[in-house]
Amino acid sequence: MAGRRWDMGATRRVGELFARRVGGDVRPPDDVVAGKLEGALVDWGLYREGKRDERVSSYTEALVRARRGQGFVWIGLFQPNDHQLAIIGKEFGLHPLALEDASEAHQRPKLERYGDTLFAVFKTVSYVPHGDLTATSEVVETGEVMVFCGPGFVVTVRHGEHSELSGLRHELEGEPKRLAAGPGAVLHAIADHVVDRYLEVADAVQADIDLIETSMFTPRGWRNIDRVYQLKREVLELKRAVAPLTGPMRALSTVRNPLIADETRNYFRDVDDHLQRVKEQVISFDELLSSILQAGLAQLQVAENEDMRRISSWVAILAVPTMIAGIYGMNFENMPELRLKYAYFVVLGVMAGACYVLYRLFKRNHWL
Repeated sequence: MAGRRWDMGATRRVGELFARRVGGDVRPPDDVVAGKLEGALVDWGLYREGKRDERVSSYTEALVRARRGQGFVWIGLFQPNDHQLAIIGKEFGLHPLALEDASEAHQRPKLERYGDTLFAVFKTVSYVPHGDLTATSEVVETGEVMVFCGPGFVVTVRHGEHSELSGLRHELEGEPKRLAAGPGAVLHAIADHVVDRYLEVADAVQADIDLIETSMFTPRGWRNIDRVYQLKREVLELKRAVAPLTGPMRALSTVRNPLIADETRNYFRDVDDHLQRVKEQVISFDELLSSILQAGLAQLQVAENEDMRRISSWVAILAVPTMIAGIYGMNFENMPELRLKYAYFVVLGVMAGACYVLYRLFKRNHWL
């Protein structure tokens, strides 16, 4: 079996799955608990010496063996409710504050220690492909992975559609030597998986920024300001996922912890290096988009000034014939040139000549 997933018909086994321990013994299955984790439990397994123990047929047996030091249990949950988390919390002795954080999405990336248990929050990101960036385009979508890591167990709680870990579990099961390091190895694999996605998303966002930068410095490029602003907001979302994680990742790579072997801490250093690189990229994205936005606003101001000069030029050109026509339209009885035979044509010629001179003058000064 590649994994034991939720079975709607296995009611009795679900009861065994969450049996309570009393004084080191396992109580009989509680029928009230049966089915309480329906829809939330994704996968579970007992891992001994880096390999999944396929002989363990129930979670109860897996938990007993893990408590006896015969490997560790890894449980995966997807968007559990408060009651479901309470069941897991009582089973593993998880702190109420950590359970409260795990029940709610939109948590800030962090690392906390409650006794001998580590609680880590990772913000996952995913790039959303799009044909053309508009004011409503979604470029970066986020999810969350919470990890409880303690002696003999790892519990992962996922929120959002972009927090998939099933592929990671199968990948780890293919590397027994790596998985043999215990719960700390799972925590490292999750951190590495999340940060690798940051790198992928950052590269995709870089391509978007290059494209929008090229379009901004074209004629009428200021019309793309709304796209720049939208992309800047998406970069801010990526920044919120990356920046707060630097402190926890540095702690995991430098501070000794019984759950994390020295060799695993060396691998955390590599993850921290990748995270620092992504952080620098995101900061540069933000600065570059700010510069592009300022350039676009400057272009817009220049375009408005050019439009105003054109309007002023045409107003000045049309003012001359308007003034002449206004003067000769006042209907006074004694006005010069009114009775001349060619006065009408002379006035029209004066109007046309004055307009032409003004047009050439404005054209030479690049107002038109």
